[in-house]
Amino acid sequence: MGMNTWRVLLFPFALLYGGITTLRNVFFDGGLLPVHKIQTPSIGVGNLSVGGTGKSVVVDYLISNFKNQFRIAVLSRGYGRVVKGVFVADENSTAASIGDEPYQFFSKHREIKVVVAEKRLLGLRKIEQAQPEVDLLILDDVMQHRFVQPTALVLTTTYTEPYSSDFVLPMGNLRESRAGAQRADVILVTKCPDALTEQQMKDFREGLNVRPNQNVFFSKINYATSIQNKGTQKKLNALKTPFTLVTGIADPGPLEAYLRSLQLDFVHLSFPDHHRFTPSDIKQIKSTQNSGVILTTEKDFTRLYPLLQDENLFYLPIEMGFFTPAREREFKDVLKKQLALD
Repeated sequence: MGMNTWRVLLFPFALLYGGITTLRNVFFDGGLLPVHKIQTPSIGVGNLSVGGTGKSVVVDYLISNFKNQFRIAVLSRGYGRVVKGVFVADENSTAASIGDEPYQFFSKHREIKVVVAEKRLLGLRKIEQAQPEVDLLILDDVMQHRFVQPTALVLTTTYTEPYSSDFVLPMGNLRESRAGAQRADVILVTKCPDALTEQQMKDFREGLNVRPNQNVFFSKINYATSIQNKGTQKKLNALKTPFTLVTGIADPGPLEAYLRSLQLDFVHLSFPDHHRFTPSDIKQIKSTQNSGVILTTEKDFTRLYPLLQDENLFYLPIEMGFFTPAREREFKDVLKKQLALD
C-alpha cells in the first residue's frame, strides 16, 4: 500500500487530532486556559514535529554562548527518566534519574542549574523559589507546553523536512498544525547542507510564509575532529579499522552520512530515540564490537556509559554552527533584543 493511500486512510484521524490541538490553542489564545508569563528573561526552544529537529543542540549552543554573561537555569521535561516529579540536578543525578538530555547539559555545564519537571509550571516555581539568582532561563521542548510563556520562543525545523511541508499526526509528524509556527519569535532552520546558497535560503524562507516580525536563521551541524570519552581523545580520521556506531536518537541519518563521507568503515546499530539500553542490547553491541571502537553520540553516551564502561566507548561531539559570523551575531542580537538584555 503506497504512502498516498495511507495518508487518505489516516486523514479522518489527522482531522480529529488537528481539531483537538487547534481548539486547545484557541482556549489559550482566548484566555480560557491560564498562561503564566515568565518574569525572568527566558528563551523557549521547541518544534512542531515529533523529534529530530536538533533542539538539544540548540539548547547546548545557547548555554555555551550565554553562560559567561548570565546565570542560567535550564528547565526540561526530562524525557525517558525512570522517576517522575520535580528534580534539581546534582552530583547524584544520572541519565536515568533526570533524562539523557538534561544530564548531558548538567555534565557539560556544571556552572548552570538544571531542573526537570513534566509540568513546566511546577518546575518554574521550583526555580523561582530555590534559585532566585537565575537571570536567564532556557526551556527545552516547550512549544506545546503553553501553560508557561517564555520571553522569546525559538522554533526549530529541519531543512530536509520543514514543518511547512508536513501534516499533523498520524498523517504526518506534526504535534499541532502549521499555524502554531506563528507563535515563534525566531524560526531556526537546522541541519542545513554545508553548501547552502543565499538563493536557497531565500526560497526556503518564502516557503515558510513567516510573519513580518519573525526572524529566520539557517544553521548546520559542525562535527568535532576528535572523538572522546571520560579520559581519552582520538582523532576521528585515525579510525582506520572497522568500528561500531551506536545511536539512540530520532534522526541518525546526518551523522551516518557524515561518517560515510569520510570513507570510514563501520556497522551501525540504530535504536529508537531516548532508548533505554538493556543487557541484551549491550550483549549485541559487544558481539558487533570485535574489540574495536564503539562510537556513539554525546546524548547516547550518558545512557551507555553506566552499562558499558569500556575504554573503547567514545562519542563524537557536535555543535550548532552558522554560515557566516555576521549571521551568528545577528542571531544572538535578535535574542538579546527580544529579552531586553542589552
